[in-house]
Amino acid sequence: MTQPLAERIAAEIAASGPISVADFMARCLGDPQDGYYMTRVPFGADGDFTTAPEVSQLFGELIGAWLIATWEAAGAPSPVRLVELGPGRGTLAADILRVAALRPAFLDALTVELVETSPVLRQTQKTTLEASPRPLTWHDQVEDLPDGPMLVVANEFFDALPVHQFVRAQDAWRERVVGLDENGRLAFGIGPGALPEAMTAGFADAPDGAVLEVQPVADAIMETLAGRIARQGGALLTIDYGYVRPGIGDTLQALRAHTHVDALADPGAADLTTHVNFAALGAAARRGGAAVHGPVTQGAFLLALGLVERAHKLAAGSDAAGFRAIEADVARLAAVDQMGELFKVMAVTPDTLLAPGFGRL
Repeated sequence: MTQPLAERIAAEIAASGPISVADFMARCLGDPQDGYYMTRVPFGADGDFTTAPEVSQLFGELIGAWLIATWEAAGAPSPVRLVELGPGRGTLAADILRVAALRPAFLDALTVELVETSPVLRQTQKTTLEASPRPLTWHDQVEDLPDGPMLVVANEFFDALPVHQFVRAQDAWRERVVGLDENGRLAFGIGPGALPEAMTAGFADAPDGAVLEVQPVADAIMETLAGRIARQGGALLTIDYGYVRPGIGDTLQALRAHTHVDALADPGAADLTTHVNFAALGAAARRGGAAVHGPVTQGAFLLALGLVERAHKLAAGSDAAGFRAIEADVARLAAVDQMGELFKVMAVTPDTLLAPGFGRL
């Protein structure tokens, strides 16, 4: 019988020393045997968290409308690849394809490419999308995506990628690590690795104990995709919770059954995420040669795309309970005190392409 993930990680630390927070996140989420995303379908009321596509079809329909408008603005390339990064249960892709059917030329131009590492989630996606009107192909990583213009959607994808954390200690930023306490339990500590001063500009006055997060995996993926888009055409839309300006703060969180839990308590049993640094993502996209639009808040973006108007049409003919349910969904997606402010939206396009919903940026 194999050891639980917590015991295996502890044994490795005991033998080889502490590991970075990034390595810990990667193990907890992606371990082939016990990784969080490898062993379950975590979405929805019966899971650990709910994403916007699971809140309401309104979200996916508006994203679908954005993709059609962007495709037309790009000159209607055909073929074009519809790419979703981390497709969850396939709900967003299904809603997008339903809207795509309203523009037969757009639908006919599509091939659907899904980037997903979890075999459990791939199977769920196949079930959700079994009636897909277009061919479906799964990939393990963005580097496997075929050449050609592509429309990429990344909803709550970047927040689950590993980050490195650094702690301010005696005028230096030392890497935060996961080690063992005196009782052999997993515990945070400070390792010898340090950030170069060039990467900590603007944080010279941070107090001891402050945490600075760096997201090299997310930035590398963004730079790769942006480079593809700049050279071959298309656009990328990313929606995630995060912050617009660089800042300090520990945003690592673990969720289980819609409740915050200790990130070290039960590796592989809870979702681990951090807030996305959109300033760093934008810089990575520009390094790839693309133009960046936004970020704007999710609420502002969805309202600009016609969230209220679409909700009114969806509610037409509903009884009072149905109307209230749709009204609650709109608030969940766009209200400042719900998903509307914390979640940000950013688009990446070639220099010549404007992005609907962002104005002339």
